[in-house]
Amino acid sequence: MKPTRYYSSKQEEYVAKLVNGKTTVNSGASHFCCGDVVTKNWVFECKTTTKPKDSFSIKKEWIDKNEKERMGLQKLYSAIVFQFREDGTNYFVINESLFKEMMEVFDSE
Repeated sequence: MKPTRYYSSKQEEYVAKLVNGKTTVNSGASHFCCGDVVTKNWVFECKTTTKPKDSFSIKKEWIDKNEKERMGLQKLYSAIVFQFREDGTNYFVINESLFKEMMEVFDSE
């Protein structure tokens, strides 16, 4: 089995390409850069597993940390990105306020 870092790096690189962003050094663990992937307006915290799972628990501490990093980086939005591993599909966890903004845009079309 490959190490967790292998799967994490693959996911972060994929998300960075998907959102036209950049991965951060040391997966956001340094004091001067936060989050796993950043864009002009977003900070993303990526979470994955090393083997396929039927469920995935989102921890409130991840959301709180990502929101704190968003504010520190002066970004407009943040999201937690997770995947179950079986098909590599990423799921994005956003807050209610952002969801409402998105609904306004989608419903106006």
